[in-house]
Amino acid sequence: MIKWAIIAFTAAAIGSLLVWRNAAQATDTVPKVGALAPMFTLPDQTGKPRSSGDFLGKWLVLYFYPKDDTPGCTQEACTFRDDWHQLTALGAQVVGISVDDTLSHAAFAKKYHLPFPLLADESGAVAAHYGSLRNFGLFRIARRNTFLIDPQGRVAQVYLSASTSRNSQEVINDLKKLKR
Repeated sequence: MIKWAIIAFTAAAIGSLLVWRNAAQATDTVPKVGALAPMFTLPDQTGKPRSSGDFLGKWLVLYFYPKDDTPGCTQEACTFRDDWHQLTALGAQVVGISVDDTLSHAAFAKKYHLPFPLLADESGAVAAHYGSLRNFGLFRIARRNTFLIDPQGRVAQVYLSASTSRNSQEVINDLKKLKR
């Protein structure tokens, strides 16, 4: 009995250390305001490749989210959807990224009538470049982070652990300030 308790304690300690290490690494790689945003090319929910270069000359709201069709991710996506006209009127494009595949994104976008692309980062490489990947070994998810990228491709604002209900409005408020 004591042997199993020691094994369980050791496994929990190692797991906690890995979670802490991954959290620390992700924070270290978050692009800073003013830095060039990491480049990417990923397929959207229709399979069409989308590149960061496609958005140069426009403001880009790049939001990372953990999983399609979960309560928090649905709330965040629907809030961006509901605010989409305000965001586009301010010259911004909205793009969501998670490690889900294109089929999952297609079903999610269709179900909630999302008017913006959802990019499939199945390897997690793009999320990692943005300091937005939680890697638990066999299980990976994107962190709920958002990046406002200016028309020149520089990070204008970073929203770490973004609020599912307030993130879109925060972006709108900051876009209004930055465009003055």
